[in-house]
Amino acid sequence: MNFDSPHTEHHTHGESRNTRREARELALRMLFQIELGKQPISEVLDAALAQSQLEGANRAYAEELVRGTLTHKKELDERLSALTTDWASDRQATVDRNLLRLASYELLYRPDAPVAAVVNEAVELAKKYSTAESGRFVNGVLGALVRQPRATAQTVASAASHREEPGGG
Repeated sequence: MNFDSPHTEHHTHGESRNTRREARELALRMLFQIELGKQPISEVLDAALAQSQLEGANRAYAEELVRGTLTHKKELDERLSALTTDWASDRQATVDRNLLRLASYELLYRPDAPVAAVVNEAVELAKKYSTAESGRFVNGVLGALVRQPRATAQTVASAASHREEPGGG
C-alpha cells in the first residue's frame, strides 16, 4: 500500500488526466492519512493539495469529499455497519473502511455523482490500494447501499438511528 508515491499524481497529459477519478483517489489518500496519522485535517489537506496537480473544480471536489466524509462520518459508519454486520468496521482494512465512507458520502450526499462511476472507481481503488478481495467486498457493500432508496441527510440519520433497511420484508 503505497500512498506516498509522487508519480501517481503527476501526468504529462495535463487536463485530460485531471479528473474526478483523481479527485477521489486523492481524497482517499487524505482520509487514510488523517485516520492513521492522527494529523489535523487542515494540515493534511494543505499538504496533499499543494503536492497534487489537481486544479479548479476537481481540486475543490477532492477537498469537499474529505470534509463531507469527515462531517458525516458517524452517520456513514452507522449506515455501513448495518450493511456489513458480518465484517465490523474495526475488522476492515483502513483503506477499505475509508473507501466505503468516501463512496457512501458521494452516493448519499452528492446526488449529481453518477452511481456507476462512484461504485466502479471505489472498486478499482480498493484493488489498487488493498486487495482483490477488497474490491469484491467494496462492490458488495456499495451494491447493497445503492439498492436502497437514495437518501437525504435526514433519512440517513433516521435509518441509522432505527438500523432498519427500508422496505425489508
